[in-house]
Amino acid sequence: MSKPLGITLIVIGAIMIIYTGFTYVTKDKVVDLGPIEINAEKSHPVKWSPIVGVILLVGGIVVMVTSKKSD
Repeated sequence: MSKPLGITLIVIGAIMIIYTGFTYVTKDKVVDLGPIEINAEKSHPVKWSPIVGVILLVGGIVVMVTSKKSD
């Protein structure tokens, strides 16, 4: 049970170290006058510290090591 959890934590931690965030775009309607419509695109960055990825990676390794000892 804990081996898949450890592998998942290791993979997520490695991804969070490599990619420290992402940006998504939303469209907001600014003006709507009958057939005339003006939209504005707004960027929303989502950032996290690579330290969080390191913590998850180390946590996954600890889970993997402790699961091997208990088998």
